[in-house]
Amino acid sequence: MDLSKYGLRQEEFLAAEAALGREPNECELRILGVMWSEHCSYKSTRHLLKLFPSTGPKVVLGPGENAGIVDLGEGLGGAFKAESHNHPSAVEPYHGAATGVGGIIRDILALGARPVAAMDAIFLGSPDHPRTDFLSSGIVQGIADYASQVGVPAVGGKTVYDHRYNENPLVNAFCLGTVDLGKVISSKTALPGQLVVILGSKTGREGIAGAAFASVELADDAASTVTSIQTGDPLLEKRLIGACLELNERSLIVSMQDMGAAGITSSSSEVAAKSGVGMKLHFEKTPLKEEDMEAWEIALSETQERMLLIIEPQKLDEVAAVAKKWDLPWAVIGETTAEKEYSIFFRGELAASLPAELIADGCPPLLWPSAKPDGFEDRWNFDLDSLPLPKDWNEAITSLMKLPSLASKADIYGQFDAALQGNTFKGPGGPLAVINIEGKDSLAAMTLDADPWKCSLDPFRGGAETVARTVRALSVAGAEPLGLTDCLNFPSPEVPGQMWAIEECVKGIAEACGALSCPVVSGNVSLYNETAGGGILPTPVVGTVGIIPSGEDYLPSGKWAEGDMLLMVGPFNSSLAGSHYLRSLGVAEGGRPLLFSGEAEKDFSERAVKTARKHAARSGRAIAGGGLAAALVKDGAESGFGASITLPVPTRKDVVLFGEGGARALYSVPIAKLPLFRSIWSGYPILELGRAGGDTLSVEGAFSFAVAELASLWRNS
Repeated sequence: MDLSKYGLRQEEFLAAEAALGREPNECELRILGVMWSEHCSYKSTRHLLKLFPSTGPKVVLGPGENAGIVDLGEGLGGAFKAESHNHPSAVEPYHGAATGVGGIIRDILALGARPVAAMDAIFLGSPDHPRTDFLSSGIVQGIADYASQVGVPAVGGKTVYDHRYNENPLVNAFCLGTVDLGKVISSKTALPGQLVVILGSKTGREGIAGAAFASVELADDAASTVTSIQTGDPLLEKRLIGACLELNERSLIVSMQDMGAAGITSSSSEVAAKSGVGMKLHFEKTPLKEEDMEAWEIALSETQERMLLIIEPQKLDEVAAVAKKWDLPWAVIGETTAEKEYSIFFRGELAASLPAELIADGCPPLLWPSAKPDGFEDRWNFDLDSLPLPKDWNEAITSLMKLPSLASKADIYGQFDAALQGNTFKGPGGPLAVINIEGKDSLAAMTLDADPWKCSLDPFRGGAETVARTVRALSVAGAEPLGLTDCLNFPSPEVPGQMWAIEECVKGIAEACGALSCPVVSGNVSLYNETAGGGILPTPVVGTVGIIPSGEDYLPSGKWAEGDMLLMVGPFNSSLAGSHYLRSLGVAEGGRPLLFSGEAEKDFSERAVKTARKHAARSGRAIAGGGLAAALVKDGAESGFGASITLPVPTRKDVVLFGEGGARALYSVPIAKLPLFRSIWSGYPILELGRAGGDTLSVEGAFSFAVAELASLWRNS
């Protein structure tokens, strides 16, 4: 038997055969092949995901559901998750990215939450690569169109350019929703004797075996894999959101699951396995787009805009009325049973019968060999003394700010509608996004970040730094971090060095989360992001959510005023390893990122939150990509003021200006607030840089630019 036809390994087939006491039939093999794919089962990484801290005083719901939920206060929960849609976006960028947005919105909806904000992390190849414009325009337009038409504001994100993403772009979508904590829907609450309902789009052949497609490396002819690509209908999804929220408000839903990867099979078998029930499904009752579909095609179709509902039989008429009101196709396709068997009937015949737990959780783990690559540590021996100081500092700043990963992304986020729903407090273009929580004084803050270059140099330190960067951004703005979600994007785990990088990144993320009391409440793993030309960089994306008590407690960035004192808090001696500056010089990647210090990061976070909430500064920005120099340029450009900066430190000036890593921030402080600011940061490194004012931004002994020129440089590169 050719098991590759089903995407099964020999040992997996034997495990299924042993569990059943017989050979699985054709339909069952197809179901197991998709449900046991890397995309659905996480068979190569689920042992690692247990390392993440996932509980905390603000965690309402951790990993195991469609998304995580944190307590936003006053009986309200924030449901959020990030998820990848990488392979589809590489093949059909518009539809791949659009359906990524639709899928993450439904993950939030499945908990009974109203989607209120979306973000995205996009990783593209070199700007001069022939496919980059095609991929970029399709991905951005797909995100913009879907989010706008479905009615969810796109409030921020992250965009990175590097040649390692030339053929394998990444699209990670994030969504935040709000839900009354008394109305949270679970996928674990089905009971025997209840009805299984499909609500939403009719089922077609779109995306059949898409989960299996996303579990292997991209082939050169992947664009011909038409049936692996889903298409979206955001206007239908908008009606689906309205219907599900109304059903939840009226307490008509027992359990609910999004139909994403592996479609009906995944959603229904997961509900059955988690709830400890069985299911009898009658596929001839499924509303179909094409009447000649086979049972396995119906089972594995990834047609978008569909939800699986479990309801009480006596509430069927009410559910039907809501579906009719919102003009949505719907059908009862089965019932739950006390026996834990998952059975599919089609045209009077039993097409498949498998234990629900075997489908959802029965895949044997894959423990790939792991080893640090030979000579890996040689790259850490970067000789800083061999790097001369810039001969022309103005040219150094120009080259830095022209880097596509560092330049303004206004051309991207300008296509997004961030004002939908009317609750956006701070939209795209800054270190984080902030929304008003409707009916409350408090604000929800969120940020997405990644640093694949540092993860490639030291995956442990890079993973920890990625978490720390999100927490710093929130803390400086005055937000208390509540929890995070992650997308772990990597190439093949079958290469020992790449598996080692996955392990180290996970360990680094776990250490930082534990030290910063910021638990992982949801997430996603995307492997096999590679082509024949090579794999992507190790790319863990972290999305962190925090709470700000009120708008008055929010500290913005880029709001210097004439006469403000500019101060940098944090260590002066940062690191050029993996920095934008070295890339701007075309220097080979080398050096080692800074060691993560949980104690220092926690101290910084607490002081930063206090600074914002005691109104001890006018503006603040956590120092991240591009170092202090980029922070000065961005804040100067946004505020319209210059400054005359001095750096009275013994460290090399290029390291102080361009170094990255560590808990550091740039603040502008009114003179009257300086005593309060200094009292908050007493015992922490503080460097007075100079006064804001005038129309020139200069650093003594380095560069000098007109602010208008810098603004144009950053915004128009």
